[in-house]
Amino acid sequence: MLPQLFEERMKRLLGGEYEEFLEGYEKEHVAGLRLNWLKLTGREWEALSPFVRKPIPWIENGYYIPASDKASGEKKASPTRHPYYYAGLYYIQEPSAMTPANLLPISPGDRVLDLCAAPGGKSTELAARLAGRGVLVSNDISSTRAKALLKNLGVFGVRNAVIMSEPPNNLVKIFPGYFDRILVDAPCSGEGMFRKDPSVQKNWEQYGVDYYHKLQKEIILAAAQMLRPGGLLLYSTCTFSPEENEGTIAWLLSQCPEFIIEEIPHRYEGFGEGRPDWISLPDTVKKKADSFRHCVRIWPHRMEGEGHFCALLKKGREESEPQKASVSLRSAKLEEAEREFLQQAGFREEELARVYLQGDKLFLLPEDLPDLKGLRLLRNGLYLGDRKKNRFEPSQPLAMALTLEQVSSFWNLSASDPLVIKYLKCETLMLSESQSEPKLPLSMPSRTKNGNGLVLVGVDGFPLGWGKRNGDSIKNKYFSGWRML
Repeated sequence: MLPQLFEERMKRLLGGEYEEFLEGYEKEHVAGLRLNWLKLTGREWEALSPFVRKPIPWIENGYYIPASDKASGEKKASPTRHPYYYAGLYYIQEPSAMTPANLLPISPGDRVLDLCAAPGGKSTELAARLAGRGVLVSNDISSTRAKALLKNLGVFGVRNAVIMSEPPNNLVKIFPGYFDRILVDAPCSGEGMFRKDPSVQKNWEQYGVDYYHKLQKEIILAAAQMLRPGGLLLYSTCTFSPEENEGTIAWLLSQCPEFIIEEIPHRYEGFGEGRPDWISLPDTVKKKADSFRHCVRIWPHRMEGEGHFCALLKKGREESEPQKASVSLRSAKLEEAEREFLQQAGFREEELARVYLQGDKLFLLPEDLPDLKGLRLLRNGLYLGDRKKNRFEPSQPLAMALTLEQVSSFWNLSASDPLVIKYLKCETLMLSESQSEPKLPLSMPSRTKNGNGLVLVGVDGFPLGWGKRNGDSIKNKYFSGWRML
């Protein structure tokens, strides 16, 4: 049962399409799976996938899966219970929610901000498009939600992310004109998610459109100040409300006339257009009315997805050179075991020069960061591991950022091997029980004198985490906070 006020407004906006729109609420919502391009290609996935492989037509690395989260055909593990999920090969995400990060043009080496990032669906895609170069700043004002962001970026094997929890205005002080690309997937009234999650309707009735429109204006203005001239900003919501969509864009254009609405590259034929006729444009913006047609509206009765809105904005027509940032943190003086370990794992000397020590933890900083002192940081770069007495203990995020070939000791289990599930449940493994032979000899710098030592455990060629061999057993070093329950 939809709210009456919502039905009346949608009937007024959609006219003859309203009945078809309403019929869509009788259909089951669709779910999606988005590949991690840091780990594998679409062709590799299609050869490997145990799940349905119906492509999402407007997402190059997206596939539909049954909304019930079950694989079709013979009985198999669901996508969120399969070892490939724990290996970070994909992210479960509603298809229309994949669209914003897909539409923001990203090049490796860019400075990118995901301003409202939790739980991480969009950040993981932005990071994959950066291909390990440049920097991704992922922020969410909720520190609780940002913890999910921290995990998802870690599972994906992202090396160059800074994860923080700050109000947008606090970031403006540190990052004025710094970013090449910014994604603002703004908090909204959620009308586009009514079919997927009917409980969102209560939030809509409690807060309404005006509450979120005010919040969106504050957020997008802060984002505009952090974008360099010539940079691109992608604004999106999961609501149908014109006030929160075209209305927020019109307000920004009235405040920052240097912004223009860009045409979406490779626009999918099923996308709807922005509707400037659904709002009252300020006089200063009326001359840009036609450009609102470049905005994207995803309608659930026209496409296999929920409701979404996207607008791509450019800050002026002139490009500017990125500002040079001054980094205040000093490089750590690496101990012999640490340097040997990281060099063996493929880290270059210029990367090792960006390793810093915080307490007893080593981190690899992204390139060219400003001083972040005073901000609430959950993670500043890639957490490499811990400095212990006479040894180095590598972290779970480092394991996920490597390949099995980058270490000399690994155990590549098959996804069908029962020991994979035992490993993901943090249980001790016995070599004699496995269907898969570990690569020997074990020769990591942290090995013990009797030849036992660290081994990187993986599934079908993709890392899962560390283990410590002792004779026939592997002591489980998988991060307990990520374990399969």
